[in-house]
Amino acid sequence: MATIMDKEMIAVDAPSFEEIKERLLAAGVETVRLEYIDILGVNRGKILPIEMLEDMFEDGIAFCAAIMAIGYDNDVSDVEGLSSYNYDDFKVMPDPTKVFLLPYQEKTALILGDIYYHGEKMKQSPRWFLKNMIEEYRKLGYDPIAASEMEFFLFNKDGQGEMKPYTNETGNCYTSNVRIDPKDFFKELTKTLKGLDFNVLYMNHEFYSGQYEYNWKHAPALRAADETAIFKGICKDLAEQKDMVATFMGRPKNDNGGSGCHFHFSLNDLATGKNAFDDPTQPQGMSKVMRHFVAGVLKHAPALVAFLAPTINCYKRFLPDSFAPYYIGWGYDNRTTFVRIPGERGRATRAEIRAGSAASNPYLALASILAAGLDGIKNELEPPAIVTTDLYNDASLERKVVPKSLFRALRELEADEWMCQMAGKDLINNFVAVKNHEVDAFINYVTDWEWDFYSYHV
Repeated sequence: MATIMDKEMIAVDAPSFEEIKERLLAAGVETVRLEYIDILGVNRGKILPIEMLEDMFEDGIAFCAAIMAIGYDNDVSDVEGLSSYNYDDFKVMPDPTKVFLLPYQEKTALILGDIYYHGEKMKQSPRWFLKNMIEEYRKLGYDPIAASEMEFFLFNKDGQGEMKPYTNETGNCYTSNVRIDPKDFFKELTKTLKGLDFNVLYMNHEFYSGQYEYNWKHAPALRAADETAIFKGICKDLAEQKDMVATFMGRPKNDNGGSGCHFHFSLNDLATGKNAFDDPTQPQGMSKVMRHFVAGVLKHAPALVAFLAPTINCYKRFLPDSFAPYYIGWGYDNRTTFVRIPGERGRATRAEIRAGSAASNPYLALASILAAGLDGIKNELEPPAIVTTDLYNDASLERKVVPKSLFRALRELEADEWMCQMAGKDLINNFVAVKNHEVDAFINYVTDWEWDFYSYHV
């Protein structure tokens, strides 16, 4: 079957179209959701009858390219590199390795796809950015391995437009009783993820009321990103079915904290199959390549924050003593730092980047971290001195604050030549244009805080 899809990008063990068709028909599938992830990290797609399966795999499905320039408010930004004057099409080609039967939607399958624009891999596509970074590491003999820790809040709808936390009591962190899941939401969610063969480790109630976390096993970086992205959509689906709302906002309410997404990284040596970050002969069991990777991440941290915390709201969680990074630094099993090195060694040797927000686009987050680490590895950069104290409160240290707003983070990104080169000008222009629109919209919006703070006295 001839398609515009690049054959070298398809896994060797990918099922054929006939195998996929046979599987879906045997399962009684009548409807297919063909989805992709846009620049914001939103799951987009079209719903097709099963009869369109062959057309989907043969020619792809067309979408208006302007969707890559659309903001949360539905306004379309002017993006250089997209033909906004005539709103032409891109096509989504299904990835034959990403076909999922959805147990919570009757006779429905979800297929994840890649975006092609004018017959070429779309340069603005976050998934292609990640694939490109993986290929750069493979050229050096490494396979990037990643895992995510995704936090989010779950709210009950009360029928009057108000939302209350799914669990509305304090002190539930790491509790596992029936009271943290009275509607069996997480029982159903975990069963769904298991049925999809997702690489999930476990879940737990987090620190704030109604806040939860899912942790993934380490896996090849593309699988880690795909499952994290689809997970967010599935959470929202299941919550809607139970008259609830799942949100991955950086900080949804004033009276609770923020939701992060910590990303764990290591590199497998393609020649030996061993973890290239592990070296018992080096200090702290960390290989030189691991030190170089960490050095690259810290060097580009200010620019990385734009991808790791991509909304206005995300910056409400960058506070001292919040377990979200406030200063840029690294430490051994130190949760006050930007980069934490957990204590496990051997195959579990890894770096944890803690600046990610749950609102981040997992493809942009993982790809940009890999891009930063690549600079460190290629140029053999060395990280600064390790932080062995509380980075939030040790004033004796030379401390650089993370960008404290989306506006500042975007300027750091635009000024970072290496990051712009790795992501490509088309993706950078697209991302920055949409996010600049978001910043402008916020600046011009009068908030409740302003009325409450000023109206009486001013």
